[in-house]
Amino acid sequence: MTDPSFYAVAVPAVLLMGLAKSGFGAGFGALATPLMALAIPVPQAAAIMLPLLAIMDFTGLKALWHERDPHLLKLLLPAGLLGTVVGTVLFGVLSASTVAAVVGALTLLFLAQRLLFPPRPDAPAPPRWLGFGLGIAAGFTSFVAHAGSPPVMAYVLPLKLAPLRFAGTMAVFFTAVNLSKWIPYAWLGLIDWRNMSTSLVLAPLAPLGVWAGVWAARRVQPALFYRLVNVGLLLTGAKLLWDGLTR
Repeated sequence: MTDPSFYAVAVPAVLLMGLAKSGFGAGFGALATPLMALAIPVPQAAAIMLPLLAIMDFTGLKALWHERDPHLLKLLLPAGLLGTVVGTVLFGVLSASTVAAVVGALTLLFLAQRLLFPPRPDAPAPPRWLGFGLGIAAGFTSFVAHAGSPPVMAYVLPLKLAPLRFAGTMAVFFTAVNLSKWIPYAWLGLIDWRNMSTSLVLAPLAPLGVWAGVWAARRVQPALFYRLVNVGLLLTGAKLLWDGLTR
């Protein structure tokens, strides 16, 4: 990977993913693989991102482990891991563009529903069966294109967790999901020396976005925090839908 045009998209993609891993830029992380896919095929972009995700996950996990919501994770983690199994089985069946279009459309519909019909302060939490289903969807879309945040946020955002509680829960969830991808990715032939050497070049950038996001999440008011999350979801949904319809 010596083409400057690749790094022109890869560097911001890695930094965006780091912000997402901190919880502060949650939603923006799903833009990383589509951005990188402007220069290389989606499966290769996903493979290059995987080692970087491991660095980001453990950087964020160290800072946010004590902020996690164990009760919520008991629901989401089994679902997310099941989603990676579904992703492994369907990886060669569904094209990345099809998955991108579906995830993008659902993300925009979810965001429109929240903005046009905002939940009442006394509205009950979404049903747990919905959380399990969206957890599976998050594991699947994370496996195919590292775009797992929009589905799981459709369940978690209405719970109105404190920003650090939200960030810690997402950090633990995606650390487990991303660890579960390594063996399937190797089995599918996505982990090779070329991709891993490119990951090594980009590795110094991996913690920077996480550290910046954790710093900001500790200082930003909850209302502004969730506005930024919604902006991330809007950009992500639009980008994924555009990629799915035009590729």
